[in-house]
Amino acid sequence: MARLAIVGSHAVNGVAAIHTEILKASLFRSFYELWPEKFQNKTNGITPRRWLIGCNPRLTDFLCEKLGPIEQWIRSLDSLQTLKSIGLNDQSVVTKLAAVKLDNKRRFAQLIKRDYKIEVNPEAMFDVQVKRIHEYKRQMLNCLHVITMYLRIKKSPNEPVVPRVVMIGGKAAPGYWMAKQVISLICSVASVINNDPAIGNKLKLIYLENYNVTLAEKVIPATDLSEQISLAGTEASGTGNMKFMINGALTVGTLDGANVEMREEMGAENFFLFGMTVPQVEALRKAGYNPKSFYDKSPDLKVALDAVLRGVFSPSKPDKFKPVVENILCHDFYMLCADFDDYIKAQKKVNEAYLDKPRWSRMALCNIAASGKFSSDRTIREYCKDIWNAHPCEPSVTGNVRAELPSRTINEGKAI
Repeated sequence: MARLAIVGSHAVNGVAAIHTEILKASLFRSFYELWPEKFQNKTNGITPRRWLIGCNPRLTDFLCEKLGPIEQWIRSLDSLQTLKSIGLNDQSVVTKLAAVKLDNKRRFAQLIKRDYKIEVNPEAMFDVQVKRIHEYKRQMLNCLHVITMYLRIKKSPNEPVVPRVVMIGGKAAPGYWMAKQVISLICSVASVINNDPAIGNKLKLIYLENYNVTLAEKVIPATDLSEQISLAGTEASGTGNMKFMINGALTVGTLDGANVEMREEMGAENFFLFGMTVPQVEALRKAGYNPKSFYDKSPDLKVALDAVLRGVFSPSKPDKFKPVVENILCHDFYMLCADFDDYIKAQKKVNEAYLDKPRWSRMALCNIAASGKFSSDRTIREYCKDIWNAHPCEPSVTGNVRAELPSRTINEGKAI
């Protein structure tokens, strides 16, 4: 179908720069060599009306205070760059931004207590991965990190830790057995950790049930750390990464999808990078990837997988998750084992940054300031100009941007 579409279309585009290059260099290389003029890039975007104004009124008010009325900046989101000159060297601005985030976290903590009967500390790091459950998105890598943190706390209970509330949410396709096994493992790990009195508020794991846009509008403004950890070369773009960015969450991620351009915009110092690049992934596959060799060399990975295999998180049925571990050690198509140690090192850097609250808030400010490129307004303008040959016309109604939003969206943003 893709080949037929390319033949019948006058334009072919990827949805992130790295995605477009993969289309041209490998997936549709022969078509690109035949018709190079057809191929172009259109990096995805998100609408700031929903993912900033609608879902985060506190941050919106903060931005209006610093940048002026919404009408002055919402339709030209590049103006958010002004935040860096206004706030990076002004401690009062950084402090107020941190207060906005903490307020959103307190509200979401109320939702967690109400819906999941779990009390969490809003001062803890809210570490969130919400997206479709799929092996390439590597929720399992996140789960193994949680298991590693848990086992370290159990081994050295008096060692200081950075408290975390890890939240994973998403849905699996009806027939995707392995994805459902991963969900089951996450829930089993959460049950053990959250009911272990020795852990207390040092670590919590919550599986966000029935993840949808309504829940996204609540959890994204409350997030400190966004997990964008797919194997390099597997995510076309992603838009959740952009939603977190504009709401002041920091990202731990690979050079995949739109992460690449996000990191370029915000500066490498404001992004927690780990993992192989696309050429490194391809080279390792070509050489013959053996996940067991990485397992044998990584004490943390070995201890975490062995704990799952022994039934630590499924004591009534010790072999329950044996197929998950065997799939990783025998196949591991998305190379969790190869990226695991580097992921753990990146998470250590995350902890160090979170302990320095002013630094963390400055990094968050840089993320917000750099998010202008990822407005869907820019994306659609590029489609209109380069592909559709559609020209803008003057709107028939102008006025307050807030008035253009459904009142329900604004009100929901202020409620839990």
